[in-house]
Amino acid sequence: MSSPIQTGLLAYGMSGRIFHAPFLSTYPGFALRAVVERSRKQAQAQYPRLISHDSVAELLADPQLDLVVVNTPNDTHFALARQALQAGKHVLIEKPVATTVAELDELLALAAAQNLHVLAYQNRRWDSDFQLVRQVVESGQLGQLTEVHFRFDRYKAALNAKTFKEDPSVAGSGLSFDLGPHVLDQALSLFGRPEQAHVTRASHRPGSRVDDYFHVHLQYPQGLNVFVAGSLLTAASGPAYVLHGTLGSFQKSRADVQEAQLDQGQLPTAATYGHEPAGQEGTLTLVPAPGETQLSRLPAPQGQYQGLFEAVYQTIRHGQPFPVRAEQLRWQLEILQLPAHKQF
Repeated sequence: MSSPIQTGLLAYGMSGRIFHAPFLSTYPGFALRAVVERSRKQAQAQYPRLISHDSVAELLADPQLDLVVVNTPNDTHFALARQALQAGKHVLIEKPVATTVAELDELLALAAAQNLHVLAYQNRRWDSDFQLVRQVVESGQLGQLTEVHFRFDRYKAALNAKTFKEDPSVAGSGLSFDLGPHVLDQALSLFGRPEQAHVTRASHRPGSRVDDYFHVHLQYPQGLNVFVAGSLLTAASGPAYVLHGTLGSFQKSRADVQEAQLDQGQLPTAATYGHEPAGQEGTLTLVPAPGETQLSRLPAPQGQYQGLFEAVYQTIRHGQPFPVRAEQLRWQLEILQLPAHKQF
């Protein structure tokens, strides 16, 4: 294996602690070298060899760093990623990678000019439940798909204590920029760019000034309609994935356990990591002949955010194409930028 990728984190809040540090510290292709912690120095308690910087500028001045993880608030992604690229670092940016297509294009042009990579942290492609959905779609068992629904729901009636998420003047605020990139990326990775997209947003929580509900209708050739949605006022979630085709249907709950396991301190190297509990299988209903139905329960594969970091390593060290492609990010931002009730 080539030398480890020396990596720095721009924050050690929830995302740094749960979604990045456990992988960067256990995957042999990476060395978790540095972090920015402006006040409480919590990361060093878990990772004693980690260098804790007081500012982004301090971290970027380290000539040994190869990769910077931009895991800060949405409205800072563009400026901080640009700053890291200008310092000669590859960047792995949490969703959304930017808040406009123009910002994304500027980052991509800057990276290309410096022979660097702009990589998107779209971890939900490696969720156990979505991996099963992908397997079913690619198997062709459902025939020609006609209707697909992806949902990401929560119940959080209270306004977020992180006020930037609730401020409409802050770029990237609201649920469509929070959970929307997850379900949009899943849909776009499976079905490509739609012919048309129609967006609906709404605010329902008391005192909310940003969207806490979104619904996107994606229209594809041959009559395929894909609907992605999310809500902060869903107390009883139904299936997160519903697919209908000419030969049958498939349903699956959102049951990936990785975030919960990582939050509890479990490492991705543990034997039980990423395995859904029994009873969360997807339901496949096929119609082999008129009047007949065939029901199957399908277990999900292991959830593996490690796959994302493996892809980052292979791209940086060996020039392999990164699975989250630039055009997919551009399609995502084109849709997220659409005004409500407008089409592209």
